[in-house]
Amino acid sequence: MKILVIGPSWVGDMVMSQCLYTSIKQQHPDAIIDVMAPAWCKPILERMPEVNQALDMPIGHGEFNFFARRAIGKSMRSQYDHAYILPNSAKSALIPWFAGIPVRTGWKGEMRYGLLNDLRPNKKSFQYMTERYVALSRPKAEMIDSSSLGGLDTLPRPSLSIDAEVQQQTRDKFALNSSRAVIGLCPGAEFGPAKQWPTEHYAAVAGAMIDQGKQVWLFGSAKDSNTTQAIIAQLSETQREHVADLAGKTSLIEAVDMLACCESVVSNDSGLMHVAAAVGCQVVGVYGSTSPTYTPPLAVKKAIVHTDIECRPCFKRECPLGHLKCLKDLAPQRVIDALAQFDASA
Repeated sequence: MKILVIGPSWVGDMVMSQCLYTSIKQQHPDAIIDVMAPAWCKPILERMPEVNQALDMPIGHGEFNFFARRAIGKSMRSQYDHAYILPNSAKSALIPWFAGIPVRTGWKGEMRYGLLNDLRPNKKSFQYMTERYVALSRPKAEMIDSSSLGGLDTLPRPSLSIDAEVQQQTRDKFALNSSRAVIGLCPGAEFGPAKQWPTEHYAAVAGAMIDQGKQVWLFGSAKDSNTTQAIIAQLSETQREHVADLAGKTSLIEAVDMLACCESVVSNDSGLMHVAAAVGCQVVGVYGSTSPTYTPPLAVKKAIVHTDIECRPCFKRECPLGHLKCLKDLAPQRVIDALAQFDASA
């Protein structure tokens, strides 16, 4: 059986989608799975042993481009037996439809009747995103709600492979030492500021970890470099000697390899949080406007911290009340204590 997956466009969603591929392979070991996704996803997909190949989606995120989708679909005719469409949009279902793929599975979304012929109507009956992915791989009649899957802990977890040689080359490239255990901090959030824990709180955690004999690596995109520099500026000169700022310097796959070097990672609810979990780190997930009841970190050892103020979770990109209390009132000691619990249980 040859399968085409129309994949998601966000880092975290792409990492979590591995649960679907693993579930398919558990049921159909000989299945060949190709995933069509934005070009930046290719290195991530290449670290998933369940995936045969990553196919470049040449149409930009949010772009309709009907004629291009028709051309791509027609070029794929007679190549696939089954398609899974993970985004909810109608346009994301066009390529498998034009390709004439016999079975096209996905959740009910924007007017996808006809485009999908294995339409699943009850997405909200499954609490977690990974449950929603795995449920698509199972027979429709059996997938009533979350209980049909046996619980989150029974499902496959994302697990990205690491090439030790490439990892060491990356470590050498950035002159990263191995004299101290590494704590990773991921202080950015592509979604917006309502997910970003304040830099002074991250700085407090970084300082405490360094004082305990560890080193700190800061991760993020080029957009996050001002944030990481603000964290470093709040540390003492002595503490700064044990900090590496990798934000905007690594490629995504280099960040994957370097996160795998970390003992523990503290992260906002972001794509890198899910990467950290998928490479085996202990993860402290910091939640502001969003909720762990939908996309928790799937690490074996994890801690989730958030405030319980009345207005959260609001799921907004920016605080609608302008105070960001859900983040500001979340004390650094909560995270420091969570990291100490990891050490105590080691």
